[in-house]
Amino acid sequence: MEKIRIEQHSFTGGLWLALWLFTIGFLHLSFWKGVLAVIIWPYYIGIAVSGLLG
Repeated sequence: MEKIRIEQHSFTGGLWLALWLFTIGFLHLSFWKGVLAVIIWPYYIGIAVSGLLG
């Protein structure tokens, strides 16, 4: 008899969603930049942080 293993990744997905929403709100992104941030949100955060540091 095989054991069935169930994995839940809701924490990781929830964390990703929270960070994505933070990026949109913090950087005041437009709708289409927010859609683009689904894929490359670390890029937007990097630009904002580099602007704050230098």
